[in-house]
Amino acid sequence: MKTIQLETEGYQPPKSGLVLLQCLVGLLFFTFVIRFWYLQIHRGADFAQQAQANHLRQESVYASRGLIRDVKGTLLAENRPAFGLALIREDCKDISATLAQVSEWAGIPLEQLTNRFQQDRRKVKPFEPILLLNDMPFDQVARIEAQLMHWPGLEIVTRSKRYYPEGKEFAHILGYVAEANEQELAADPYLALGDTVGKQGLEYVFEQRLRGHKGLYNVEVDVLGRSLGKTLVEEPQNGENLQLCLDTKLQKQLAALLGDQTGSIVVMEPQTGRLLALVTNPSYDNNVFVGGLSQKDWVALRDDPFHPLQNRAIQSVYPPGSVWKLMMAGLFLKEGISPSFRVVCTGAVKLGNREFRCWRKGGHGAVDMIQSLLHSCDVYYYVLGEKLGIDRIESFAKACGFGAPTGIDLPHEKSGLVPSRAWKKRRSGEAWYRGETLNVSIGQGYTLVTPLQMANFVSSLLNGGKLMKPQLLVDAKPEVRGNIPFSEEARKLVLEGMRVTADVGTAKAAKRGPRRSSRSAWSASAGSVRRKWRIWSATTRGLPHTAARTERMWSLSSCWSTGAAAVRRPVR
Repeated sequence: MKTIQLETEGYQPPKSGLVLLQCLVGLLFFTFVIRFWYLQIHRGADFAQQAQANHLRQESVYASRGLIRDVKGTLLAENRPAFGLALIREDCKDISATLAQVSEWAGIPLEQLTNRFQQDRRKVKPFEPILLLNDMPFDQVARIEAQLMHWPGLEIVTRSKRYYPEGKEFAHILGYVAEANEQELAADPYLALGDTVGKQGLEYVFEQRLRGHKGLYNVEVDVLGRSLGKTLVEEPQNGENLQLCLDTKLQKQLAALLGDQTGSIVVMEPQTGRLLALVTNPSYDNNVFVGGLSQKDWVALRDDPFHPLQNRAIQSVYPPGSVWKLMMAGLFLKEGISPSFRVVCTGAVKLGNREFRCWRKGGHGAVDMIQSLLHSCDVYYYVLGEKLGIDRIESFAKACGFGAPTGIDLPHEKSGLVPSRAWKKRRSGEAWYRGETLNVSIGQGYTLVTPLQMANFVSSLLNGGKLMKPQLLVDAKPEVRGNIPFSEEARKLVLEGMRVTADVGTAKAAKRGPRRSSRSAWSASAGSVRRKWRIWSATTRGLPHTAARTERMWSLSSCWSTGAAAVRRPVR
C-alpha cells in the first residue's frame, strides 16, 4: 500500500474563502440595519399606531331615543333601562362551551343560540360585542354576573328599551321600534348590530330626529383584553323630543265609544289641519314588538281576520255612502244647478231594465238640495248625477282631495279610489255604464275613501275651502295642499244642509250625546264659520271584532258619520 505524504511547510490557504465570509457577514449586518431603519423610522409611526390600537378599543355610547308626548305633556313613548348579555369573540377562549353555558342560563335551545351567533359574527369585528340575550330580568342578570369571572368574553351590557305607556290607544300612530335587520344595516352605515330602528308609525317616519347620535369611549385594555379604564372621546347626543297634537283623554274616550266595533274615528281642526284624535279599532300592543315577537305571535297578529295591525283611518278604504252627497251637492252648484231645483222622488229610478231604489221605499216626494241632504234622498243624486256624467264627477271629486293621499306623516297611506272610464278600461277592459254613474253619485259602487280623507274634506268646507295637510306634531306649520272648487255660497249652503240634517234630519241622533258636554255644540251653522271648529269623521262595521265569523265580516255594510262641532272654549 502506498503512503501519501503532504508537505505543509510553505502552504498558503486560498484568500478567496476569507473574503467571501467577510462579505456574507457584512451583507447580513447591512440587512439588519436596513430592516431596523424600515421598522423604526420608515414604518415606525404606523406600527406605533397599531400598537396603540391593540392597547385601546373604541366603544359606542348609546344615545337615548327622543321622547314622545301628547298635546298636554302626557308621555306616550319613553326609554327604560334593559340588560343584555354580549360575547366578544377575541376575548373568548372556548366559544362552544360559552354558548352552551349561556343556553343553560337562559333556557334557550343551544342550536337556536348557535345559529344567532353564526349569523351575527359576520357582521362585527372580533373585538366588538355580539348580543346573545336582551331584555333580561334583574334576577337573571344578578345570577349570571356572579359567574362571569369564569367565562372570559362575556359581559353584561346596558341599553335603553322603548316603552309605550298607553299601548293600544296610540299603537297605530306611534308604531314601534325593533332590532335593525340586514337590509337596514346595509343601507345605513351609522347603524350597528343590535341597534333598534323605527319600523312603523311616527317612530319610522321621524327615525332620524328621534334616534340621536352615539358617543364614543376609548377603552384601555391589558394583554388579556380586560378593561383598565375608559376615556370619553365624544359625548352622545340624545334624540329630539316630539310633542303631538293628539289628546290622550279624547283618544281614550273615542276608543271607548267604539267599544268592540271595528272602525275608526278622526277629529281634526279645520284651520290648522291638527289632529286631536286618530282612533282605529281593533288595535294591538306595540310593546310586544320592542323585545322581539315570536313567530307564533306574529302569525297570529298577521292572520287575524280583523287586521289589528291595520290603521283604518288611513289604510282602510270604504264606500263613503251618503256623506259623499256633501261633495256631490257642491258639484251640482258649480255646474249651475239651482239649490231650489226639485226632483220628485217616488222611491226609485228606472234605467233600462234596472231599477235604482232610494233607501226610503215610498220615496220623499219633491225635494230640493237642502231637503235632499236633510233626508239623504238617493233619487235626487241619481237623477242629477246621471245628468252630469261620470267625467265631471271624477274631476270634481279629485279636486276635493279624494283619490289621493292627504300627506299625513304616517307610512302606507291609501289613496282611495275615484272611478273613471279610463280606470275601468284598465281594470277590466270594459266600457263605463250609465248605471255605474248612478252608484257613484250616492257614494257606492267602486268609490272608496279613507276616514281621514273625509274629515279633511269636511274641514275644507269650514276653513274657506283649503285642503290642509293633516298634522300630528304641535310645532308643524299649517300647510295648504290645495283648494276645493266650492264658491263661498256653495260652502255655506252645504253647511246649512249639514246643520238641518243634524237638527231634524237623518243625523239628528248625533246631537243627543255631545250636547251634554259644555265643551262644544254639535251643529254647524253656515253663518258662523269664523268660530273655532273641530271636525269628526267616523266609520264602523256592524260586526263586533270579538265575534268569530270571518265569512260574515265582509258581507256587512259600513256605517259612516261626519260632522263639525263649534268649540265654545279651548279643550283642556
